[in-house]
Amino acid sequence: MDKSFIESVEYLKSKTGIEPKSGIVLGTGLGDLVDHLDIEIEIPYEDIPHFPVSTVEGHQGKLIFGFLNGRAVVAMKGRFHYYEGYTMQEVTYPIRIMKLLGIEDIYISNAAGGVNPDFQIGDLMMLTDHINFFPDSPLRGPNIEEFGPRFPDMSQPYDLNMRSLALVSAKELGVLLHQGVYLGNPGPSFESPAEYLHYRTVGADAIGMSTVPEVIVARHMDIKVCAFSVITNIAVPGKFGQNSHIEVQKAAVKTQANLTQLISLMLGRIGAR
Repeated sequence: MDKSFIESVEYLKSKTGIEPKSGIVLGTGLGDLVDHLDIEIEIPYEDIPHFPVSTVEGHQGKLIFGFLNGRAVVAMKGRFHYYEGYTMQEVTYPIRIMKLLGIEDIYISNAAGGVNPDFQIGDLMMLTDHINFFPDSPLRGPNIEEFGPRFPDMSQPYDLNMRSLALVSAKELGVLLHQGVYLGNPGPSFESPAEYLHYRTVGADAIGMSTVPEVIVARHMDIKVCAFSVITNIAVPGKFGQNSHIEVQKAAVKTQANLTQLISLMLGRIGAR
């Protein structure tokens, strides 16, 4: 194992005694979940050895340790994207570090464009599967045996038990929770109308520029995954319109309360085991 992983983990363990059981990745406009955390410490990415630094508006760039509804967690406030110029290994570096810190499961969120005609702006979708349109893999190169096998199984990327818990929790909260397939592509441009139609044709319900590499690496290390998309723009025939990152952020902010409640309730039910 590369010494960079060891140095990152040693630094973090020198700053906190919390041993997180769950990881959380907060996407565009979804950072307010940390306001509900019982926070022990916030560590800027730039202070962590070998950590990338987020460059995208709406991604503040902090690793946060604390408790959410009794569960010890480590949360990324701001993620990294392939379109920022990072390698896939850099994009997914924090997921590796979370594993070494002890997480057993991870909750990933993103902002996404909806191509399912049943979706509306502000809806939540839980990922049941994904389609990978990224041109590179975070597993390319020498395999690190301590993390997982050379050819990891991806027959169930999103944990069935966590998905069932999410559905029960959403029903209790009165939150509409769609289920669907997420398509990840490199960005950073939004898709053209023809591309949106193509992605819908191949089976996508929502489209984004993240998440898939993180899920691949998480599953490589046998971390259980549950992921959610906030539908921030609609791209179906008759509803095509101009897209902007500012509008995506605004739409995500309106929905983050529902997602915060959902993840908090799920973690409370898993408990502090």
